[in-house]
Amino acid sequence: MSALNLDDFAHLIERPDGGVRRDAEERRARLAVPPGALGRLDELGEWLAAAQQQVPVRPVGRTRVLLFAGDHGVAELGVSARPAGGTKDLVRAVLDGASPAAVLARGAGAQLRVVDLSVDCDPEELPEDVTRHRVRRGSGRIDIEDALTAEEAEAAFRAGMAVADEEADAGTDLVVLGDLSVGGTTAASTLIAALCGTDASVVTGRGGAPIDDLAWMRKCAAIRDALRRARPVLGDQLELLATIGGADLTAMTGFLLQSAVRRTPVILDGVVSAACALVAQRVAFRAPDWWVAGQASGEPAQAKALDRIALNPLLDHGVTAGEGTGALLALPLVQAAAALAAELPVRD
Repeated sequence: MSALNLDDFAHLIERPDGGVRRDAEERRARLAVPPGALGRLDELGEWLAAAQQQVPVRPVGRTRVLLFAGDHGVAELGVSARPAGGTKDLVRAVLDGASPAAVLARGAGAQLRVVDLSVDCDPEELPEDVTRHRVRRGSGRIDIEDALTAEEAEAAFRAGMAVADEEADAGTDLVVLGDLSVGGTTAASTLIAALCGTDASVVTGRGGAPIDDLAWMRKCAAIRDALRRARPVLGDQLELLATIGGADLTAMTGFLLQSAVRRTPVILDGVVSAACALVAQRVAFRAPDWWVAGQASGEPAQAKALDRIALNPLLDHGVTAGEGTGALLALPLVQAAAALAAELPVRD
């Protein structure tokens, strides 16, 4: 296996086609509906046209909801409302169709896929197609140890790239990206604080299942301790992910970068996908042009990351459920933008 060189992504990733986007803007000006009357739907339609390299845009028909799953050792400190090692139950709820993401995916006609990178359970407890990319069982406790070894970090990153290639080869035309994790918001907030040069208290939120004040203080202390370990490795994004990220976040970062290489547009969900997007932006500055932010989750770290990436969330409904729920709520807007851009009549 050849050595992984993240610098290659800066050369491989191109922006969505600017010429096609201009053609889409010109076509929009000739629609019967006045310019500006459709608000951000115009912007989304032009973004999709540029990504697809065609005008009029093709309606979105093959959407995949991807949920990267993993447990985080830092959850042992009581930083989450869920028990440490509880990701298996989240995965099972999704597979059983009993989670908000599963319900919304069915309603939107989107296929849902769970990718286990580091769930803390025996592989035999989950389907083989879920666990086949697993790197390890749980990630290290980032306040006192690395989340991953260097070899595990590379394996997780490559797993994310492989999933991006699988989806592109299968004809997926839009990905809704989310996570299933316990302790994941702590790792994500640490990544964002490290990359933004921010203090732990500024990025520490209450999580998807809100925590009380004592748990918030434990979470803030864990992020502060993990930040001390992160700062010496800020120059190497893969080493940073190995130090304070975890297998699921590392894989999501690899997925985002390879999806940009393969010209697959992505809707981001909450703070975890925002953290991975921020790391990916540091690797390849053109990559964010392939993403939209689905919703504002209320997590302060997410707001900081999206501001740094210059992405404006489509929705702000106060949804904190995580697990891809916010991005799925934004999916109908993207589908509507594509349908309107494709089907509205053009004036003579």
